[in-house]
Amino acid sequence: MAQRLHLVFGGELVDPTKSVFKDVDDIHIVGIFPNYQSAYDAWKAEAQRTVDNAHMRYFIAHLHRLRDEEAAASSTEELG
Repeated sequence: MAQRLHLVFGGELVDPTKSVFKDVDDIHIVGIFPNYQSAYDAWKAEAQRTVDNAHMRYFIAHLHRLRDEEAAASSTEELG
């Protein structure tokens, strides 16, 4: 079974309607989680902790999807 790694991160946005961070050096890396449920739980905890700041946003990135894309790209390159 393939690992389904998820990264939870967040920070303050320039504008709450966009996904542009105010200070990239200040991004909070919550952690990498082995499944969506644990990543969701961590995301929810951070989102609730910062609920009073409308500019704070946390995200879940599906790292396994990035690895799948890399594998697909290298397979295509080998065929070409």
